[in-house]
Amino acid sequence: MTLQQLRYLIAVADAGSINSVAKSHFISQSTLSTSIKSLEEEMGVTAFIRTSRGIELTADGVELVAYARQVVEQAELMEQHFSRSDSKERERLLVSSQHYAFVVRAFISFVSERRAAGKSIADYTLRETRTLNVIDDVRNFRCDVGILFLSTYNERVLRSKLDEGKLRFSSLFRARPHIFVREGHPLARKGRVSAQDLSKYVRYGFEQGPSASLFFSEEPLASLPCTDRITVSDRATMTSLLRSYDGYLVSTGVRSDEMLDGIVAVPVDVDEVMNVGYITSKERKLGPLAQGYLATLERVVYDMRDENELVPSKEVVRSCKDSDEQKSKHSGEAGSIQ
Repeated sequence: MTLQQLRYLIAVADAGSINSVAKSHFISQSTLSTSIKSLEEEMGVTAFIRTSRGIELTADGVELVAYARQVVEQAELMEQHFSRSDSKERERLLVSSQHYAFVVRAFISFVSERRAAGKSIADYTLRETRTLNVIDDVRNFRCDVGILFLSTYNERVLRSKLDEGKLRFSSLFRARPHIFVREGHPLARKGRVSAQDLSKYVRYGFEQGPSASLFFSEEPLASLPCTDRITVSDRATMTSLLRSYDGYLVSTGVRSDEMLDGIVAVPVDVDEVMNVGYITSKERKLGPLAQGYLATLERVVYDMRDENELVPSKEVVRSCKDSDEQKSKHSGEAGSIQ
């Protein structure tokens, strides 16, 4: 097995055509087919089947391509890291997350503060992605920190995945599920909404891939009744849907900046609680950048606190209060010196 074989496999899976990939890579179809056939034989699987529409991935093929992407991404990261002349001087921060506005807010704040303070040049990456990808990113050391949520519905399954990957979950806050709807939505003015209220409307959600189950959904309350379901992969499309149609998205109730105009959050009348937190590897010590980002993330969460809707974890409260006390102490000492 070679990296080139894996790259060919991924390219064909993305294009759905051996002919087009052969042309774009300037190789013959027979060479490309032989390369993929050799990989299939080595792995003991059949990755593709031919249909009237071209070629399609088999179930084994979907899994094989997922692993191939991980291997290629890791190889490219290694090449990038060691090919740079300044690799020893540059720090790196890599964050993988479900689609949360507060994560982006903290990321922007952290990078801006470092640049304003003239800190050393660094590479910053924030990846909004599927739940399983968040777990795999941290497990495979592609990212330092991952952000996701646990609930009574998914906790047993996700905890098992985290234990399997030797990952640690640290709570940031707990929040009651809310729906996001446009201001003109019939439910927008209600103090709370029930499952019966939601049964007449379209439900929106973030795409989790072909092999994901409801346990890996980004949205809690997977069993809520609805009419149709619309699935998207990015927050920009989700925001457009929310502004344009009478559907709903279930989330924490923390709106992103682009949602502040025209979109409202309404609590859902259920007993479920979202425990939103971050995951890190038990086998890897966090670097200064990751530690700094988490401190900023905790501050953003602490500043959003609302005893009725969003409650920071005890660890976040203690960390932020300790930080405030240290700043107050240093400020007092500086004043005394002057």
